[in-house]
Amino acid sequence: MSLLTRRFGYTDVDVPVIGQGTWMLAEKAEGKEAERRAVTALRTGLDLGMTHIDTAEMYGNGRVEELVGQAIEGHRDKVFLVSKVLPSHASYEGTLRACKQSLRRLKTEWLDLYLLHWPSDQHPIKETMRAMEKLVKEGLVKFIGVSNFDVEELAAAEQALSDNRLACDQVLYHLGYRGIERRLLPYCAEREIALVGYSPFGHGNFQSLESSGGKGAEAGKQVLAEIAERHGRTPRQVALNFLTRQPGTFTIPKASRPDHVRENSLATGDNKVWKLTENEVSSIDRAFPVPDSDTPLEAI
Repeated sequence: MSLLTRRFGYTDVDVPVIGQGTWMLAEKAEGKEAERRAVTALRTGLDLGMTHIDTAEMYGNGRVEELVGQAIEGHRDKVFLVSKVLPSHASYEGTLRACKQSLRRLKTEWLDLYLLHWPSDQHPIKETMRAMEKLVKEGLVKFIGVSNFDVEELAAAEQALSDNRLACDQVLYHLGYRGIERRLLPYCAEREIALVGYSPFGHGNFQSLESSGGKGAEAGKQVLAEIAERHGRTPRQVALNFLTRQPGTFTIPKASRPDHVRENSLATGDNKVWKLTENEVSSIDRAFPVPDSDTPLEAI
């Protein structure tokens, strides 16, 4: 199977358009069986070519990073591995310390991409970016990025860097949350910053995504279902295809079950890449329109 890949921001690295997110991958209350299932799902994704794996020190208080470390053992060289530092830890020394702790939990010597999880109101962005650049210099991190930053915050982060560029902004992006298409996505495209969308199915409410265009959720679901039937796909695959239709965009759906991972992997193609037609894109646009004003960014 051949997954669609594209250049990741300004870098020379090709990354699968559909990756693997790990937020709430396996909650402690669900027990060891859920953890084993999560590791199996991640490994299934790797076998299918979904080598972009995103995690964070916040997820399960570090436990999810440990599970990711288990999943990628023996496959590290083919994984584009991403983790994130909490804003409360994002002082100069705190960032260095957090990264090294993430590396230990992930059982790896480097991260392909390290992100500030959301803007910090405790530590100046210049302090965080100075630490990020030191991590790059020491070979512990290849690329620097941010998450949940709007255009103004993104510009401030860029200005805080001396010797490196921002490779990524990771933000909430699903059919019911398209405000980033107004300003943030064009800004990232112009600056060669990869835009990685998380929670592409919403917060567990994909089947009830509301349309703000007056047609309602049922009409929107019907549009996706009709397009899916024409292509021999599922509505979720149509949604992922739509959300990654523009150059420079990626998505990281979380899937804790192998069957969901397989479904996600087919969103852009199997042996042949498939695309939505212009009419189909227009139909989805009408059912799930971009809001008239910017939507405040959320953070998870």
